[in-house]
Amino acid sequence: MASVEQLYKDFGVLADAKDKANEHTKEYESILSAVKGGTNEKRLAAQFIPRFFKYFPTLAEQAIESQLDLCEDDDVSIRRQAIKELPHLCKDSTEHIPRISDVLTQLLQTEDSSELSIVNTALLTLFKLDAKGTLGGLFSQIISGEESIREHAIKFMCVKMRTVSAELFTKEGEEYLIQKSKEVLVDVTGDEFVSFIKILSGLSSMQTVLGRQQLVDIVVEQADLESEFQPSDADCVDRLMQCVKQALPFFSKNVMSTKIVTYMCDQVIPSLSLLTNPEEDGDIQLEMLHLFAELCHFSGELEDETRVQKVFEKLIEYMPLPPEGEDGENDQTSDEPKLQFSYVECLMYSFHELGRKHADFLTSDEARLKDFRIRLQYFARGCQMYMKQLRLAVQGKKGEELKSEENKIKVVALKVTSNINTLIKDLFHNPPSYKSLITLSWKPIQKPTEDDRQKRPGITPITFDDASHPKKQRGSSMKSRGARQMYQPPSGKFSTKAGSAPTFGDPDYGTGFGNRRGAWRGGGGGRRQRGGWRGGRGNYRY
Repeated sequence: MASVEQLYKDFGVLADAKDKANEHTKEYESILSAVKGGTNEKRLAAQFIPRFFKYFPTLAEQAIESQLDLCEDDDVSIRRQAIKELPHLCKDSTEHIPRISDVLTQLLQTEDSSELSIVNTALLTLFKLDAKGTLGGLFSQIISGEESIREHAIKFMCVKMRTVSAELFTKEGEEYLIQKSKEVLVDVTGDEFVSFIKILSGLSSMQTVLGRQQLVDIVVEQADLESEFQPSDADCVDRLMQCVKQALPFFSKNVMSTKIVTYMCDQVIPSLSLLTNPEEDGDIQLEMLHLFAELCHFSGELEDETRVQKVFEKLIEYMPLPPEGEDGENDQTSDEPKLQFSYVECLMYSFHELGRKHADFLTSDEARLKDFRIRLQYFARGCQMYMKQLRLAVQGKKGEELKSEENKIKVVALKVTSNINTLIKDLFHNPPSYKSLITLSWKPIQKPTEDDRQKRPGITPITFDDASHPKKQRGSSMKSRGARQMYQPPSGKFSTKAGSAPTFGDPDYGTGFGNRRGAWRGGGGGRRQRGGWRGGRGNYRY
């Protein structure tokens, strides 16, 4: 076993020999033996072994094992030094990159922040030497490694790979990443799925139309559109909603959403009422309608017009006919329909988008068109009354006043009803028109934060109360939800007709939602069991 003095002598001999260092095998073996020495000897060995590694290919296996022994040392300073030097083993011997990358991937689970920083830097150094080889080591652990290592490896790829310059990824490297990602996506949790879509969407090859189409195809495959939709299965519902959420940014006039829209028309919209909220986290039916409406904007022509009819029929469910004798004086006790503005906005927009490509749907059936016009006219009256109340309520308010929770609710409610009013005007044309363009009320002004993606905001529909028809109740106050102070309708010339304002809920709804169950397979909400997991390792070895 070499002493500190001997190690410096060995180093001097090898350094002076330069390209002829391979003639001094004895000195290099002396350095290798220092891994069994004391703290100072180990620290020097951690630096000297990689320095002269390339000159001794016959000792490569012994040298790598020695360096890995130092990476597992009890002394944190020795470990850090050994890990820092690991990439130097591959500088002139890139064939070792997958193995060293595999080891560094296992080391990502360290709880020492300084050590973790060194591991991250070492992996990024390997990327600069050979991106594909480095990915080989990472995916080796993602596919067959232990649970904690898999999670850390995916997190590293999702966060750190964005710092890898595009020129380091050759076409072959990107193709390898896509291929291995598809293998992993066969069995993933919701969070892992989101991470891999994020990784793939950052590739240069995915910035083209063909690339975005490939991403959509990956998401569609994950959504399992060949299987029957199970509205009572929370995991099935979550999977579909998460897949739609991930696919939405990739759709355009050249990358169509027709396949998913077709599936939702056939399977989801007819069973919408069967979707229930297992937790108090908003209206899941409304959330599904939000996603469907956004998809319809990018849909091509549907092959079967009956799919448009299914959307129309669902819209009609939320657009009641006027009560009998509504204009009479003796109808005070009649039940009034509930006007659900939020649902109608989604469904009317969806029908408007799909109807644009099937313009003869309404005009081909005179009775259907007549009935629809009656419903439109009735709904428009309630919508316009409500808009008047809301405009009066926010009139003159600006700045901090509009930022209050109550006023934000009113602003969103006004946007919902304004959108509906615009669409009604279009559909009331003779023949119906599909020219108006609107911005959906829930579309965010700013991009959602990471926290927004990880949790589903509470979505509550904007509705007229059952007993709050404009012509019935006079001067009654708005119902409240929970402890929230709700909007009080105006008095004066509008109050005798408008009556009580409709109840509406939280405006902070959107399209983002998290992985509510934590897994899509296996039931019980836990992480799915993968048969390929191995038991605990005693050391970090390839």
